[in-house]
Amino acid sequence: MHDSAVPRRALLRGGVAAAASLGAAALTPQQALASVAEATRAGVFGFGVASGDATATEVLLWTRVTPSPDAVPGSGLGPSSRVEWEVAADQGFRRVVKRGSTTTDARRDHTVKVVVTGLAPYTRYWYRFRTRGVTSPIGRTQTSPDEPGRTHALRLAFVSCSNYTGGYFTAYRGIAARDDLDLVLHLGDYVYEYGNTPGVPGVPGSGDRYGPVALVGKRDHQPPVEMVSLQDYRVRHALYKTDPDLQAAHARFPWVVIFDDHEITNDAYATGAENHEQQDDPDTPYTGPGEPAGVRAEGDFLARRARAFQAYREWMPIREPSTWQPRPHRGEQFFRRFRFGDLADLSVIETRQNRSQQVPTTVTGPGGAPVVNPALADRSRHLPEPEQLAWLVDGVLRSRRPWHLVGNQTVLARVYAVPRDGVGVLPGQVFNADQWDGYQADQAALLAAMGRASTDPVVLTGDIHSSWANELPERPDATYPSAGRSVGVEFVCPSVTSDGFKEVLGTAAAAQATTAAVQAANPWVRYLDGIGHGYAVVDVTPQRVQTDFFFIRSGGDKGLALDPRGDPQAQATWESSWQTVKGSHRVSGPVAQLGPRSDSPRTAR
Repeated sequence: MHDSAVPRRALLRGGVAAAASLGAAALTPQQALASVAEATRAGVFGFGVASGDATATEVLLWTRVTPSPDAVPGSGLGPSSRVEWEVAADQGFRRVVKRGSTTTDARRDHTVKVVVTGLAPYTRYWYRFRTRGVTSPIGRTQTSPDEPGRTHALRLAFVSCSNYTGGYFTAYRGIAARDDLDLVLHLGDYVYEYGNTPGVPGVPGSGDRYGPVALVGKRDHQPPVEMVSLQDYRVRHALYKTDPDLQAAHARFPWVVIFDDHEITNDAYATGAENHEQQDDPDTPYTGPGEPAGVRAEGDFLARRARAFQAYREWMPIREPSTWQPRPHRGEQFFRRFRFGDLADLSVIETRQNRSQQVPTTVTGPGGAPVVNPALADRSRHLPEPEQLAWLVDGVLRSRRPWHLVGNQTVLARVYAVPRDGVGVLPGQVFNADQWDGYQADQAALLAAMGRASTDPVVLTGDIHSSWANELPERPDATYPSAGRSVGVEFVCPSVTSDGFKEVLGTAAAAQATTAAVQAANPWVRYLDGIGHGYAVVDVTPQRVQTDFFFIRSGGDKGLALDPRGDPQAQATWESSWQTVKGSHRVSGPVAQLGPRSDSPRTAR
């Protein structure tokens, strides 16, 4: 999501004075690493444990070891380590069912990944690691409810947009407190690239940090400047992994993860990004040639993206893309598919690596008047690469299970713009060209496939820092819903911490007025909240798919008067629930909050 209308180079230059006064931008790489080291003195396994990409018989286990005091994340230092792992049927490890060992070293930043095979379907396990006489925290995981001919419960949380400087990770704490989830689906913006320079009051664009001002000095990014080098990306991932609430959520459930733009840099596309300036300096020093303190030479974009991908693969519980479910693709394959017995499929897509560059929503027409940009509908412009879109369309069309879930980064439903600050909009002008609305040929192809499918598509989306329940009309125009047909539904989760409508517009009243206007202009948007931050839970049965929205609250306030993101004692509580009934392709609700699961994973024998 584009988080600032200010050009990023002007933003950084404007923040130099403020950065110098705080000393943040003056930190050297060594000082940044020392700061992270100080924050991560929890020992050999100070970054916790995680699991992910579970199938019926396999699960990936992850950790990071610190074999010596100098083996700080991103340093490239420290000896290689032999790491033992165990998987048990009980938390006390009296019944170990799998064990083995692997080796890691500085070439992969001392991170560890193991794919454990030969497990039983729909079964809960515990796991741990050991190296240099130290044992890791214990993690809990489970295999997928994927048994042909068996219908098990399926319940997952989905989240996105967790900016460390934006607030405490209360949403992750709420997820970790649950005992009823099969997995956590993270849809991107797990880390953010921005630095720590606060804005100067009254000076637009004078900082590259956003979030509650009260958290300056309490929730600061390391390194303190925008991440560009491999060292930066590794340090930033390490910082996020020190958060106790995030660690707890990783240790509680297996995750399925996919990146969006901020894991690289804002509004990334195939050959560049809004938040990147192409430079010739591949070493990306903290102070680039001819640049004031705090402004960095950023080098070649594709090299920067490769470094971001490397750190992501190292630090996230995701299988190596080249070794699992290979399909025709461009660049690196991150899209993949999961099955849940005879109930549902989950296709996880990736829409940053190969997308065409974003274009404006309007341009100047032949007569000098503004018109809707015809490039939005250009068939040569793509969001996922054509090979990936073909894979997704084929999966939707071939699925014979009742539901096909799609894990997706940006909003699929058409969202028409609404007037703001007295400025009108053109008929047919869309709200955001970074979404599928900016790639309307791909959008139409996917919706057409959904309309031909025998399965019911349900799209799960992040990115926009607000909560939505949308229908997906084939023709998003004034005929809907009286004459139009919906071909699926879309649920959009709130951000964990990143600024939403209220923070962008300034007040809760302005956010509520805007959301009401968006719903009026887009009648297929059945539910929209732009104030709450938190997470969503999806429950799937043969008859319906329901989404419960959970918002963090401080003293019972979701953000109407207070900002709960800055309250370490805030709690995540239920807000609203919406569902789609099998065969309807429509959103119904609000409905009652979800109750207990219909069944639970087995305990391993």
